[in-house]
Amino acid sequence: MKIAFLDRDGTIIKDYPDNMWKDIKSPEFLDGSIETLQHIKDRGFEIIIITNQYLIGEGIITLEDYQKFNDLFLKTLKQNGINVLDVFYCPHSRIQNCDCIKPKPGLINQAIHKYPDINLSSSFYVGDSDCDKELAKAFKIKFYGINLDCDNNISSLKDVIRFLN
Repeated sequence: MKIAFLDRDGTIIKDYPDNMWKDIKSPEFLDGSIETLQHIKDRGFEIIIITNQYLIGEGIITLEDYQKFNDLFLKTLKQNGINVLDVFYCPHSRIQNCDCIKPKPGLINQAIHKYPDINLSSSFYVGDSDCDKELAKAFKIKFYGINLDCDNNISSLKDVIRFLN
């Protein structure tokens, strides 16, 4: 199974300074992100979201806040014909030293365990932070970095389309 591993905040939807997230109730999709996700699906990739949500563990938002927001995120995608295979998130604070906060391997290990037919060599990862880049590198997954110093530097998610044709 070919997977498009995607970071959420700053990759698909707008990201905010940490302290602003408590007031954000609905996702603002970045320009072209929905169309790009449709294109990714049309190319035979399943979509898995890989996201750090340390704001939960640090008390900025609650688990319920996250779940409501993420449900709305997924509902909006579904209304646009995009079914996300799964979302793996780390709710722990940055100081908890868990195994699932990116760039540690826990979230992708969870995905591989749940979906053993994932073919990492035919999959790719898109993110906007160095922790995304490091996680992809650890699993030897092709990486596209949004405004990052990397081999496949792109300016937004929609730039991935040119690599998928």
